[in-house]
Amino acid sequence: MGLTDRVRRLLSAVVLALTVVFGVLAFAGPASALPVTVQGNVRVSADTIGAYFTGTDQASIDRGVADLLATGMFTKVAAKVVNGQIVVTVVEGKIIINRVAFEGNRLLKSDQLEVEVQSKPRQAYDEKVAQGDIDRIKEAYKKVGRGEIQVSYRTVPLPNGRVDLVFKIDEGEKTGVREIKFVGNQVYSAYRLKGLMQLTEMNFLSWVKTSDVYDPDRLASDEEEIRKFYMKNGYADFRITNTDVSFQENPPGYVITISVDEGPQYHVSSVNVVSHLARVDSASLTPFLKIAAGDVYNATAIDQTTTAITRELARQGYAFSDVRASGQRDNAAHQIAVTFIADDGPKVYIERIDIVGNTRTRDYVIRREFDIGEGDPYNHAMIEAAERRLNNLGYFKKVHISTRPGSAPDRVIVTVEVEDQPTGSISISGGYSTTAGWLAEVAFTETNFLGRGQYLRLSASDGQYSRGWGVSFTEPYFLGQHIAAGIDIYHNVQNQNTFQLYNYWVTGVTLRAGFPITEQFTIQPIYSIYGSQVSIPNTPSQPYDACSNPIVGTTPGTAGAPPISATVNCLTEGQASIAAKEVASLGQRIISSVGYSLIYDSLDAHKNTTSGVYATFRQDIAGAGGDAHYVRETFDGKYYYPLTDDLTGLIHLQGGQINGFGGRPLLITDNFNLGPTLVRGFAPGGLGPRDISDPDNIAGNPLGGTTYAGASAELQFPIFGLPREIGLRGAIFGDAGTLFGYHGQTNFATLFGLPAGSPCTSNNPMPNASGTLVPTTQSSCLQVYDDHKIRTSLGASVLWDSPIGPIRFDYAIPVTRAKYDQTQYFSFSGGATF
Repeated sequence: MGLTDRVRRLLSAVVLALTVVFGVLAFAGPASALPVTVQGNVRVSADTIGAYFTGTDQASIDRGVADLLATGMFTKVAAKVVNGQIVVTVVEGKIIINRVAFEGNRLLKSDQLEVEVQSKPRQAYDEKVAQGDIDRIKEAYKKVGRGEIQVSYRTVPLPNGRVDLVFKIDEGEKTGVREIKFVGNQVYSAYRLKGLMQLTEMNFLSWVKTSDVYDPDRLASDEEEIRKFYMKNGYADFRITNTDVSFQENPPGYVITISVDEGPQYHVSSVNVVSHLARVDSASLTPFLKIAAGDVYNATAIDQTTTAITRELARQGYAFSDVRASGQRDNAAHQIAVTFIADDGPKVYIERIDIVGNTRTRDYVIRREFDIGEGDPYNHAMIEAAERRLNNLGYFKKVHISTRPGSAPDRVIVTVEVEDQPTGSISISGGYSTTAGWLAEVAFTETNFLGRGQYLRLSASDGQYSRGWGVSFTEPYFLGQHIAAGIDIYHNVQNQNTFQLYNYWVTGVTLRAGFPITEQFTIQPIYSIYGSQVSIPNTPSQPYDACSNPIVGTTPGTAGAPPISATVNCLTEGQASIAAKEVASLGQRIISSVGYSLIYDSLDAHKNTTSGVYATFRQDIAGAGGDAHYVRETFDGKYYYPLTDDLTGLIHLQGGQINGFGGRPLLITDNFNLGPTLVRGFAPGGLGPRDISDPDNIAGNPLGGTTYAGASAELQFPIFGLPREIGLRGAIFGDAGTLFGYHGQTNFATLFGLPAGSPCTSNNPMPNASGTLVPTTQSSCLQVYDDHKIRTSLGASVLWDSPIGPIRFDYAIPVTRAKYDQTQYFSFSGGATF
């Protein structure tokens, strides 16, 4: 055997020996492979404690004991090896959290996260609670669209048994709802059903909206709204059979699939009331029915009827009545026979009402929504009605009412669980309209002021032609009664513009109170007092009072100005109507009026309305002091009707009249001055009676009228092919209306220093190019053009519920018009809220 072979064998033996040694070491594992048993721990987990012992020698064990003591979490630590395992005995100290901190959070502020976690400063540290806080933080982030968030925590030991608890957050990217699918829907399209949901799909507007963030609570609420919608429209068998929520990786986001079974639409074949109560005749309860034979079955109307009959029976002394609705279905004919049965219910009293979860809204604001209180007989229908009202307030993210047994078999405890949500907003709005020019407004609105359920709005605006400010306050339960009392204080200035050659300001106060008669009908008494004043601009650039007050160097005939002629005179550059000058000469006027409004509201929603009626009739009587005496009535009514799944029809009727009394003539500021709000396609003040005494003003000066009537029909539809969340809709419309009846003064001789009733005069008449004499100064009398003609127009609109505010574009072409009417084909209004 040569030397080379001996070396080779020697190296092989060395390698084998090393392999055995390392194999043994690997099999034995690290020095910390001995199991660790922990005794005495309560808050800190055994795994956390065992991690401090990384060796089996005494030095390593002593080092682990020292490190544990250094954390400040234990007052005593002992460790030893017993029967092949390390036994660690600890006595936990009272570890106090010094502060809770968050790192890496940008989307949610620290104060928002502090509300979510249960670990709090100055409380004992609990590792299990801290672990649970990780899940709570993740849930909070999921609600704002961060489904891939990563959260961990660490403790930072401090002297005297204190620690800082620090949560490290990796927010990840936004994970919104990519798609919402419906399966099984035949009657209503997916577009219509998505319109009922608060949850929306992601699109190019996702950078400014949060409604596309997946939230299980929001989805559950949306499903309930869909169910109510079907049940309201006769689909009594409707049910959601399955909801599948999956997360897709590319592109990241949630896909929600909602499977439904619509079933057939039912109609009501008959409606009956059966009373099993002594001295209560069934027929006496029929006036409270909200549904009739032949109607489409409506679960909402069923609930309203149940509540109405329950209240009536309670009023008659049957506090324990139990009213329930039963339906006998005819599946072949798709009809339901509805019967309301009134029985004596179990004699159960409300021991107390517990309110939990409200951190801002005061208890009494919640309690006053109940028609029953502590000590009263328990009535399930009234409890459900209270829950609906609390949800409708808009103060809470959620409301849930439950019951549990009380201290006796006939006692029950009602628990109202709520979660407050923000109700205040600060908005900066801006926009442009062809009526008001450029306009900007800053407003603060709070619908639950100081948690008292009060409404407060402060606003200030400034624009190209107008400016003003306003304060509105409403107490919904005035004097502890269901009376909405409020006050409005306002100041507005409307400057001279293309449509009026005078400035007008008004400052006033309105007191109001709303008395709900039913859920849909309200009576609102009103008292209003305001001061107003008209001024006529008279400057070289706006010489609108130059005939009465010549401007030297500007008004023809004065020094340094051209001589008066038929073509160059004080009227040439425009002149405010003598009727406006008369109002200006009166200085400040005080108008004091009392009145009332009758309001009917059955709209399904106040945004994107598809069905229902909103109508108001108002009457004001001025003369309770002040400088005006008149009676004014106005009516405005809108009727929405869903023609198809996506088409909504709108009929709008309006009218009004004003009549003076007490021998005081109506002024032009008392009259109705209308334009596009009556018939689109006409300028503001562009229709109605006019002063045409100035031959240089071919449009005349608007005087306003005492009577108006108008009607319009509109068809609203989605702009197909665009995502619903963009908020674009289209409309076509036809308008018709008239404004007439100038009943004010026509002879203003006294304004010229002449005796009242003097003949009309226009000094220095001169012939025009055709030889006709025309005035070169303003006449002391109005030449009124008052045509009763009905004006009509046809047009189209684009409506955009944009993320920065509502915007509407109208284009209307007048079809019929009077001689001096002023047209305005295009109108635009819009604003922004940030």
